[in-house]
Amino acid sequence: MPLEELLAAVLDVARVESTASRDDLDAWDSLAHLSVVAAVEETYGVMFSSDDMRTGTSVAAIRALLAAHGIDA
Repeated sequence: MPLEELLAAVLDVARVESTASRDDLDAWDSLAHLSVVAAVEETYGVMFSSDDMRTGTSVAAIRALLAAHGIDA
């Protein structure tokens, strides 16, 4: 599943653009962020550090974190 589709499903929004961040989406609040992190970890089979969780607040940042784990998302 593409990352944007996963985030849209978790956040229960119609679409998430590749340029989106927490600042752009009202649905991506602090509680939803935990769900985003959990869904990304489960879907892609990774475990993020607490620092990763704090910095993964945009599609691009999450994609970079996944790339650091050797995952092309």
